[in-house]
Amino acid sequence: MGRDGNGILLAGRLLLAAALLPAGIAHALNPSGFALTLAGTGMPAPNAVATASIVIAVFGPLALAAGVLPRLVGWTLALHTLVMGLLLHRFWDFSGGTALVERELFLAQAGLAGGLILGAVAGPGAWSWHGWRHGVRAASAKPAPKGAAPKEPAPKAAAPRKRAAGPRAKPARAAA
Repeated sequence: MGRDGNGILLAGRLLLAAALLPAGIAHALNPSGFALTLAGTGMPAPNAVATASIVIAVFGPLALAAGVLPRLVGWTLALHTLVMGLLLHRFWDFSGGTALVERELFLAQAGLAGGLILGAVAGPGAWSWHGWRHGVRAASAKPAPKGAAPKEPAPKAAAPRKRAAGPRAKPARAAA
């Protein structure tokens, strides 16, 4: 992938993180209120779920922006986003204008989850921690121009010879 593709992947990761991080920070600033909201949906153990959700919602977008563990983070955030959308934006329980607003919020959550899945499948690109750590830059070098002969691989070095075990015999001297 060229520089343009790596820049687009970086911009996508940053935009997804920017869309998710403010909600995570807001929940982290009021964890008991978030737990009460979850309890109102009938969630069992709302305090534990709220704590886990806050950890995912704060550290996940930061890891996503940096490109750390991109596939795991992308799939985890996508699942988290869909589950929270289903729990918190239950548009089917409402009617009128409230149902329309809740449906739009749910569809926004579903769209974010789709973007996260695309990011998890595409990978983070070379401009990420993962790309730096695993040497993706070498793989994203410019391709050879059309019509150019492909480079032949460098010949492999011969394997070193094993020496026989035991004392070495001294070379015989010529008789004078």
